[in-house]
Amino acid sequence: MTTYFNYPPPELQQELRQIAQAIVAPGKGILAADESTSTIGKRFSEIGVENTEENRRLYRQLLFTADPSVGENISGVILFHETLYQKADDGTPFVELLKQRNIIPGIKVDKGVVPLFGSEDECTTQGLDDLAQRCAQYKKDGCHFAKWRCVLKIKRNTPSYQAILENANVLARYASICQCNRIVPIVEPEVLPDGEHDLERAQKVTETVLAAVYKALNDHHVYLEGTLLKPNMVTPGQSCPKKAAPMEIAQATVTALNRTVPAAVAGIVFLSGGQSEEEASVNLDAINKFPGKKPWPLTFSYGRALQASVLRAWSGKSENVAAAQEELKKRAKANGLATQGKYVAGSIKTVASSKINFVATHAY
Repeated sequence: MTTYFNYPPPELQQELRQIAQAIVAPGKGILAADESTSTIGKRFSEIGVENTEENRRLYRQLLFTADPSVGENISGVILFHETLYQKADDGTPFVELLKQRNIIPGIKVDKGVVPLFGSEDECTTQGLDDLAQRCAQYKKDGCHFAKWRCVLKIKRNTPSYQAILENANVLARYASICQCNRIVPIVEPEVLPDGEHDLERAQKVTETVLAAVYKALNDHHVYLEGTLLKPNMVTPGQSCPKKAAPMEIAQATVTALNRTVPAAVAGIVFLSGGQSEEEASVNLDAINKFPGKKPWPLTFSYGRALQASVLRAWSGKSENVAAAQEELKKRAKANGLATQGKYVAGSIKTVASSKINFVATHAY
């Protein structure tokens, strides 16, 4: 019978729930510093820095040695495998630096996006085979949450039923394996912003994708109170001639979430989807100001929208570290205010706040 399954033991439920709730505590969100070696290389090339392991270490050290006050707005950091085992100049492991700042370490566990055979240029995400063993090791090494990204594309005929179903089931299996190993899964079904589609189409696709994801999570008996959702905000495609105002984006996003995401989910941590730092803060603020029903904390899990100014200020030079850390603090503060609907547009200036961070075909 379909109802013959077991809920997680009460102790595991409590552990997962407490971790998830700490990540989405008021005024706090996630710094996504889990760029792969190739992706961080693209960021470095923009500022003229060579993509070496030592430069990657120095850059992540800059992030993790920022003034402890950064922990007032950043509750968790998603790490890349390499970064998890790196140390600061004085020998302190990065994981320890985060703990000192009351920041929870997390880890990217997917092994990248691959083409979905038989589809119209769609994709799925790999990495399930050895995930249980990796999660067990990551938990021992100090990680308490994980991230897995799936990608859906809006085109004339996509996303297809094949891609929606496949990615929903992959996310559900990943989430189940994480929870089995006492790790909170962040479920990330990203609907890419590439294309000319309007706000209404983006909302319909987001609703369809999220409905499939939560059906799959239910089928796999995932404990929702011990999960976080990392969705895209509902925005028109980057090439759509009609732009949307922040409150229009807020209405479309909150409506889509209300129609599809169970209230049991511990929190929602938005990805920035190529928005500029300022856009990501303003739109998050509008979402939190929107008067609709919002049974979950609505916060951020930003990569480029927290780091564009940091990278620009640093430019690979040791004498710029303090200035770059100040940019991180300012941007984290802006987003912390936005999670509470208290951010005033333009009130916090950073060196690359208006730089568009959109990368076309950011699937692979």
